[in-house]
Amino acid sequence: MSAPFRLQPLSEEHDRGSFACGQEALDRYIRTQATQDIRRRIAACFVAVESATGQLAAYYTIAAASIPTPDLPAEITKRLPRYPTLPAVRIGRLVVDLRFQGRGLGGALLADAVRRVLLAPPAVFALLVDAKDDQAVTFYQHHGFQAFASQPRTLFLSLATAEKTLL
Repeated sequence: MSAPFRLQPLSEEHDRGSFACGQEALDRYIRTQATQDIRRRIAACFVAVESATGQLAAYYTIAAASIPTPDLPAEITKRLPRYPTLPAVRIGRLVVDLRFQGRGLGGALLADAVRRVLLAPPAVFALLVDAKDDQAVTFYQHHGFQAFASQPRTLFLSLATAEKTLL
């Protein structure tokens, strides 16, 4: 039996026209802007495609980022070098189409992002996310992310922790 979803890089062959997550800006991004960001090397975009129908069920983007070291909690920085910033990868968007919500795709996409970042050549300390709303904050906290005290909707998860908890 085959898997219900395939996770793969976004390409021109994916039909994005019917994607609807309930937030117009995120729907518009996958339909009109994602390929431009990929071409410009601003972000990489990965999609979950339903195997049986070929429908685009979910997507996420990742891009290079950094974390100002003073923004991290003291219990984390005491074990780190005293660099002014640490390398990170930002999950810019993580979105599930309304028709596919409640099937664990968000967690599967998060685990896929961790795998991809761990396999990438540049060393990365953490994943970052900018949660759009309180529901998103709750989702990321459920998966081990911590909010920055000064920016409660910007959350991070060290890759060492992510590797243990999400894979």
